[in-house]
Amino acid sequence: MKSDNYCIIMSGGIGNRFWPYSNGRTPKQFLDFFGTGRSLLQTTFDRFNKIIPTENIYVVTNDEYAVVTKEQLPELHNDQILLEPMRRNTAPCIAYASYRIHAINPEANIIVTPADHLILKSDQFVADIEKGLEFVAKHDVLLTLGVKPTRPETAYGYIQVCNDKMDDVHKVKTFTEKPNKELAETFINSGEFVWNSGIFIWSLKTIMAAFRTHLPEISNKFDEGAHLFNTEKEKEFIDNSFPFCSNISIDYGVMEKADNVYVIISSFGWSDLDSWTSLHDASQRDENNNVNLQGEAIYMDSSNNVIATTTKKMVVIQGLDDYIIAESDNTLLICKKEEEHRIKHFMTDARFKLGEDFY
Repeated sequence: MKSDNYCIIMSGGIGNRFWPYSNGRTPKQFLDFFGTGRSLLQTTFDRFNKIIPTENIYVVTNDEYAVVTKEQLPELHNDQILLEPMRRNTAPCIAYASYRIHAINPEANIIVTPADHLILKSDQFVADIEKGLEFVAKHDVLLTLGVKPTRPETAYGYIQVCNDKMDDVHKVKTFTEKPNKELAETFINSGEFVWNSGIFIWSLKTIMAAFRTHLPEISNKFDEGAHLFNTEKEKEFIDNSFPFCSNISIDYGVMEKADNVYVIISSFGWSDLDSWTSLHDASQRDENNNVNLQGEAIYMDSSNNVIATTTKKMVVIQGLDDYIIAESDNTLLICKKEEEHRIKHFMTDARFKLGEDFY
């Protein structure tokens, strides 16, 4: 293991697409979706800990998830759990962790990953990550992992790949965010596009230069307190400065603007797990294509359903096809899978009408 290699795990979201099973108190990254005994966050940590020393792994999360993060990852010291006072999207999150790492090791190479992805082919994934770390150590580039698409998925971002290559790694031509079905089919048929995994690799010098070029309002704000990072005054500075950072993703803020973006094309069994449909597709199903998380279920004349309960209880459904049945301590949701895009609105309505207990 090389001490110059670091990993940033982004773990601050609330997973509202999986409400109420995932909610503001216990977001999806802290849940064990597949009955492995490890949450999505823990599984992500395990995956990268094969490559990165424990002391070089940082988790960025929201203030309110400090305790559960420490409970799930006791291997990390408190100063490896970076706490955001509010949610400001991925660009400020990555800038925060980058400035912290810079205060420790300016020569670092960094992997940035969400906490909630599913990777099925672990060995291939590790090989691609190691290839990426070697690549960014030699070249001034922003690298992403692109996944060979298996279907015209409209919920994922796409990367168009150039013929230009360096060390057998392709240069990126364009990014497209969540195309419609017709456009996604065109992408697949062209053979020029891969899914954007949202996993990035770069040297610290390269990403900090990219922030100064493309998001100077963020880098200027953090530059003001650069001398405070990795000191006892860091958190106070973050609490006072973070609200003034742009609410923008790293994709929109940097990757789509930069001209030194490259992609490793991968096939490691990836899923974003960003919807009940993607979870259904990634889970073990019975003979009628039903999926059950936790508890027990009996399906009578029912197919293509997902049942998710936070307690081990018996659920019996009859005559349902293509439904989501999801439960938390105080909320039960029954929703058509084809209408799952409305779940965020259901959550907002419940919170507005009944209060924070239903968030």
